[in-house]
Amino acid sequence: MPDILWNDYLYRPLLNILIWLYNNWAGQNLGWAVVILTVALRVILLPFSIINERNAVRYERLHERIEGLEKAFKNDPVQLKEEIRNVMHYYRVSPWAKTVVLGILGLVLVLLYQVFLGGMEPIKIARALYDWNDAPGTVNTIFFGFDIALRSLLWSGAAGVWIFLDLYWTQRKSAQSATKGEVMFIIFFPFFIFVLLWWLPMVKSIFILTSMAFSGTITVLRKLFVKTPKPKAAH
Repeated sequence: MPDILWNDYLYRPLLNILIWLYNNWAGQNLGWAVVILTVALRVILLPFSIINERNAVRYERLHERIEGLEKAFKNDPVQLKEEIRNVMHYYRVSPWAKTVVLGILGLVLVLLYQVFLGGMEPIKIARALYDWNDAPGTVNTIFFGFDIALRSLLWSGAAGVWIFLDLYWTQRKSAQSATKGEVMFIIFFPFFIFVLLWWLPMVKSIFILTSMAFSGTITVLRKLFVKTPKPKAAH
């Protein structure tokens, strides 16, 4: 029963959408089909991304407010603790929207792995296609000179470097110095992602890079058009 649910309601629909994009919008290039699929998925998840960006604004306001409280009550740790508790309750931020986005993206990543696991064999693909979808025959998996069905040191490295820079700049914007644990995370987490992506077909790197580019665009637009309000003075 779980296999039927997975194949009929998750794997086959994703494969059919991917092949339809390949045939109609991607110029019969599977790499571009994956890019279009990723962007379309992020557009569908845009309401959750907007909520996540709104939470990011709240985090910034919360951080500034706590810094002000630490200065105002530096000689009264008991009152400081109480004020911080009140402020955190006021700026309560739920991570559910980000969890939904990451969960769905993770699911699609696993499904893409299954698509490429047995190779892009025309006969295997044709058997899984719906009647309204045309079998493409030989599938073009070359993307900017790289075969997305194979491993790629360059593309996995690009994903790892992007993640490192994102974590690094996020930490630099923080008013507090990074702890030893945070420094270790900034260094080793991108390295772990790099190794993992290098071990997997290059299509995973394309998916992650496209998704990060979309997230980065949303963040830039938010910073350009949505100003973070000044936090209220501590009572």
